[in-house]
Amino acid sequence: MEFEAATQTGDELRAVLKKVVRRPHGNIHHGRLYIPPEAFTHAGTGTNLRISPFSLLDCTGSIHLGPWCMIGARSRIYTHDHIHDGLEPLLALQEQVGVLWQDKYIGRDVWIHENVLVLYQVTEIPDGAVIGAGAVLTRNPGPYEIWAGVPARKIGERRDLTPDEIRQLIDRKSFSLREYLKDTWASTNYTIF
Repeated sequence: MEFEAATQTGDELRAVLKKVVRRPHGNIHHGRLYIPPEAFTHAGTGTNLRISPFSLLDCTGSIHLGPWCMIGARSRIYTHDHIHDGLEPLLALQEQVGVLWQDKYIGRDVWIHENVLVLYQVTEIPDGAVIGAGAVLTRNPGPYEIWAGVPARKIGERRDLTPDEIRQLIDRKSFSLREYLKDTWASTNYTIF
């Protein structure tokens, strides 16, 4: 069986980055996105990254993005925050002193699923971390930890799988509409796209 490339070509990645890298407070600080050379050494496709064109990378502060990372659709990674303390109007305070910003380090082999919010408080997402769909990450996870929820918390850890464990995952029986719907499957005039 042959699979499609999960990673992006160099041209695809550059086109996506033009859409997703934003600097909403570039007048206060103009951060950059740093991608190390190891991300551009994947034979066949040119990169070993997958970044959704529907994500947002706030580069008010700088972001380091390691190789073998995936960032899902509608995920947002923020490097800035507004000052919420005090009773002065927040917009007036922003006009006087700006916003808070800091850099963010994302290691290698990190998967940030769809609809994830990575807030300003997070400074590092280390190697191997997985952030589940819809999570709101407010603190740094540990290496190879799986985090999910609102606010996100640790729910598991990644570990090495034996070849037999991988085979069991691939061979397990998938849910099938045909089997679930039984007799109605053949007798219903479904609209199929």
